[in-house]
Amino acid sequence: MKYKPDWDEARQRLDALWHGSAADRPCIAVVTPANHADAIPPPSQPSDPMAQWMDPDYVVPLALSYVSSHWWGGEAIPSFLLMAGWLISLGGKPDFDRNTIWFDEQTVDFSKPSPFRHSPIDPLVKQYEKLYLALAEAAGWDDFMVGSPCLLPASDLLAMHMGTENFLMALVDYPEWMKNAIESGARDLVAARQQLADLVKPLHFFWYGNAGWMPFWAPQPFAGLQSDVSCMLSLEMFEKFIVPELQIWARHVGPLWYHLDGGDALQHLTSLLSLPSVRVIQYTPRPSEPPNGPAHLELYRTIQKAGRIVHIHVDVANVEPLCRELDPRRLMLYVTSCRDEDEGLELLSAARRWCSATVRRASPGLHKHDNALKQK
Repeated sequence: MKYKPDWDEARQRLDALWHGSAADRPCIAVVTPANHADAIPPPSQPSDPMAQWMDPDYVVPLALSYVSSHWWGGEAIPSFLLMAGWLISLGGKPDFDRNTIWFDEQTVDFSKPSPFRHSPIDPLVKQYEKLYLALAEAAGWDDFMVGSPCLLPASDLLAMHMGTENFLMALVDYPEWMKNAIESGARDLVAARQQLADLVKPLHFFWYGNAGWMPFWAPQPFAGLQSDVSCMLSLEMFEKFIVPELQIWARHVGPLWYHLDGGDALQHLTSLLSLPSVRVIQYTPRPSEPPNGPAHLELYRTIQKAGRIVHIHVDVANVEPLCRELDPRRLMLYVTSCRDEDEGLELLSAARRWCSATVRRASPGLHKHDNALKQK
């Protein structure tokens, strides 16, 4: 890989992580700015916020500048997040600002079928396809990872389009309509993802995987999912409205990488771990919680004991205690707080020493879960 000369070694480690194989340290992705002589300068920011997210003449040079000006150490995968993937939004009405993409609330007539459906000919969808293809062409076959489009799940999209309060009330007042709307939306999004994959797959090796804010790669295609609105749902509602959505993705795409959004979402962990398709749990603490690190060890252990991978963004200071306490076979750490490449290399070397005792005493119970997952 052009921007990661040690990709072959990183790929072997990521492959071992996926299969729960022996490891001398966890997978650790270290991303830090680097003063490369061939780094590409960033383009000038356009005055139009929509162009900031959608114009290939700005976004592609920005991606090349970002990828070329960073050091991608350990299992870090050169990549760039295309947040404009949110525009595959089941008919959302987007608003663009400098920081994000919002959607206007829409009024729903529950006597009619759900209006929240994907339209392949929507002008914004076509514009995103053009951008996604342009980035894949710039990445070439294997210069860096473009990854799967950044699609939001149907449950979160409907909560935005309807307004969160209206969405929650509708789950109670019109449960079958909402269940059908979420599931039909999920099927539409799966189809849209496949269309985009077909568009770039002949051009680019890294056409799947998570890119950008929490990149992850595996030796087989998978779906990166979440349901942030589920923080406000009961266990019963999660089972009725969210689990079927996850199962649609699992049937049509494959294993799932799941973003668990803070302590309010932890109530659904047992349900998630009961699904064989969920292979990775990525946890993001709430602002009121301690950051990822020793304060959440019991959570990480619960996930690992179920045979799943823990994927978390951590400060460099919290790498050592996690290496000493957790099984490295089921752990991927994402570190962006190293000062430079030298500190990153030192961290990777030290992680092997910190893990030496952990590897010897790794819980034998994990083997039972590994075998069960492989049989599914």
